[in-house]
Amino acid sequence: MVTRLYTNPIFLEHLTPPGHPERPDRLRAVERMLDDEAFADLDRVMAPKGDEETILYAHPREFVERVRAAIPQEGIVNLDADTSVSPKSWQAAVTAVGAANAAVDDVFEGRAANVFVASRPPGHHAEKTTAMGFCLFNTAAIAARHAQRRHGVERVAIVDWDVHHGNGTQDIFWDDPTVMYCSTHQMPLYPGTGAKSETGVGNIVNAPLAPRTGSDVFRDAFNSRVLPAIDSFAPDLIIISAGFDAHHRDPLAEINLTEHAFDGATGQLMERATRHAGNRLVSLLEGGYDLQGLAFSVAAHVGRLMKG
Repeated sequence: MVTRLYTNPIFLEHLTPPGHPERPDRLRAVERMLDDEAFADLDRVMAPKGDEETILYAHPREFVERVRAAIPQEGIVNLDADTSVSPKSWQAAVTAVGAANAAVDDVFEGRAANVFVASRPPGHHAEKTTAMGFCLFNTAAIAARHAQRRHGVERVAIVDWDVHHGNGTQDIFWDDPTVMYCSTHQMPLYPGTGAKSETGVGNIVNAPLAPRTGSDVFRDAFNSRVLPAIDSFAPDLIIISAGFDAHHRDPLAEINLTEHAFDGATGQLMERATRHAGNRLVSLLEGGYDLQGLAFSVAAHVGRLMKG
């Protein structure tokens, strides 16, 4: 089977203020890289608009309607110091949810070996009732719940290697033993959560990394904390919150990984998906703000997904 790629032009129409790091050029850089001949065998599919009711899998209706009401008819509105919306932001966010849910369906229904969703806005900072950190809705959390509700999945593992801790995903699944959340991230750094002591009901595994640690320390943390937790949990599906802002070129942090670290981590998770989850693996783009570092990292990640 093939690796499927979901994209949609609507993701470019979620606009942010001038100088904002989470900008449409991020996706343009990813798309240019994946247009290379090396990725000719990708199964490219237009991301579908999602079912808005599935957002309620992770967020209460009152919060969802509050986000909808904040969408302006023109211009850009700030929800907080970091997070903004523009006229097409609702459609972009709902389509990101639709793509993630479709990716889950694909790996359960045999249409793809694995799937990468190149979407924006990102999602992992969105808590149950708070949009923050460039994120409106928690796409990975919604996709995990979709897998459980539609496909009868018992256990889902979400692995988050974005350089910023996914406080939103942790918040949503804090007391839910059916979803494991594993995160490597720089600490101290925004949003300030993600200490090793934050364990939920035994389903939260945080591996904080000090600044300027590099790829070797990342690999050690991944191998010693994340992978044993996944093996113990034995998930039926693995979802990657694939942020690439831990790359050494990224301006927002300083773990200083190379793209080869993402290649290696991808291969490790593919092996766990084979061992525990019938090969079912879905990857969702989160952060990554240096355009070259992002493009090189996505190339390494997707290239590894395609190799099988």
